[in-house]
Amino acid sequence: MNQNWTLTATSARHAADRADHPAVLCEDRVVTYTELHRESNRTAHRLLAAGLGVGDRIAYLGLESEHYYEIALGCAKSGVVLVPVNWRLTPAEVDHILRDSGATLLFVEREFLSVAEKVRPELPTLREVIELDTAAERAAGFQAWKGNSPADDLVSPTGPDDAVLQIYTSGTTGFPKGVVLANRAFFTLPEAMAEAGVAWLDWLPTDKSLISLPGFGIAGMGWFMHGFNAGATNVVMRMFVSEEAVRLIETVGVTVTFAAPAMLQMLVEERKVGPDTFTSLRKVAYGAAPISSALLERLIDVMGCEFAQIYAATETGTCAVSLPPEDHVPGSPLLKAAGKACPGHELKVIDGQGNVLPPNEIGQVCIKTPAHMLGYWNLPEATAKTLIGDWLHMGDAGYLDENGYLFLCDRINDTIIQGGQNIYPAEIEKALAEHPDVSDSAIIGLPHPLWGEAVHACVVARRETTARELMVFLSGRIADYKIPTEWEFLDAIPRNPSGKILRRALREERMPTTERAPA
Repeated sequence: MNQNWTLTATSARHAADRADHPAVLCEDRVVTYTELHRESNRTAHRLLAAGLGVGDRIAYLGLESEHYYEIALGCAKSGVVLVPVNWRLTPAEVDHILRDSGATLLFVEREFLSVAEKVRPELPTLREVIELDTAAERAAGFQAWKGNSPADDLVSPTGPDDAVLQIYTSGTTGFPKGVVLANRAFFTLPEAMAEAGVAWLDWLPTDKSLISLPGFGIAGMGWFMHGFNAGATNVVMRMFVSEEAVRLIETVGVTVTFAAPAMLQMLVEERKVGPDTFTSLRKVAYGAAPISSALLERLIDVMGCEFAQIYAATETGTCAVSLPPEDHVPGSPLLKAAGKACPGHELKVIDGQGNVLPPNEIGQVCIKTPAHMLGYWNLPEATAKTLIGDWLHMGDAGYLDENGYLFLCDRINDTIIQGGQNIYPAEIEKALAEHPDVSDSAIIGLPHPLWGEAVHACVVARRETTARELMVFLSGRIADYKIPTEWEFLDAIPRNPSGKILRRALREERMPTTERAPA
């Protein structure tokens, strides 16, 4: 393995070779590669001075900014592992992540300081909360904390296979698990693409890369780090707003981005948008859901650039499957595919006994990727079930066709993906069970023309209640985006003899007529 596959080495190299090149654009602020290198060095020195070191966990709760990525690099340089926290979560959900990770320090933006203050008294390991500076009050929080820390280079205490990031994702139980990722997660894909002589996904030093997806997840963080490793200019929005994204594409000259299909639809539906708006774009990657032929035709007509689909998970560390640009032909049946294995990756589909299935037979999707997670934090049994040898056993059911294209049919773990955000039915069902009028419930995802999937609640009520009453009840118990937008009341929830909810049956009964996978 290339020993230079560390974020520390990349930062030093760019500071020497691309010193004055913009590394990050955020709002009206420009940070060069030299500035990002020096400031992240100072952050790393300050973390070490605080008594932190290799393997310790610190957390970040806030929106996107240059400071977030500076902290991420500072962690990498000091050997500390960054735990990003989704700012949309409730205090109870934030509490779980901080408690489970054992984070000793929390960086937080003022907007979310009340959440930090609410959970801090119950977290014995959390020693310090550091507020990020605001635009009006510079050097009052994070900058003051760094103080006069030196900006000289550090000797990297970690290598390509050491942890740099811990992102929380949920499984079928709905309880978040910390996925631990190594430095190598951000290096293996571009190397493999280059060796294969293909450019399904690529990041160039000349690129201006728009970070559309949130950095608290692997999609946003991974897209940033791949652009950073290439020496590109990373255009960071505080959060995705379609009008602002369009403005940045036009004024900055964005060349590449990664977004959910719902986001792309929002972009082309903005007022006064036309082909002249997107002339700078050369490639758009999308994921979380396949793209419809109708939307693709519109995007090609309006944006006029290449498109590539990404299939990945936090556990894969990077994109593992892609539908290349050349397969994005309107009306092609391949638009229903997730894609084929990226160079350096392998795919197989297995049955319940672990046997590899032939083409066109549905089973569990497995991926072999050099970027795979180190494991789930403090969950060796869950790790052993998911990562078997070099193979990740995914939560998706699907099949491979004769040409190696992967078609997804269902999610084994029932995860709902709405606008690129993972939503876990068991978590919502658990919250609904606390309502005195709810006897039973089942949460499923149903197709939505804009968001990919909508959260649909099937509820058995003990006495008469309304969807509005239940939505109000859930508010504050779970994040707002997880609250179902579609409701129906049933006499009973279908279950198998073991008592498990028959979600697939519920979905199929409510699905519009769709093409079936081959028998």
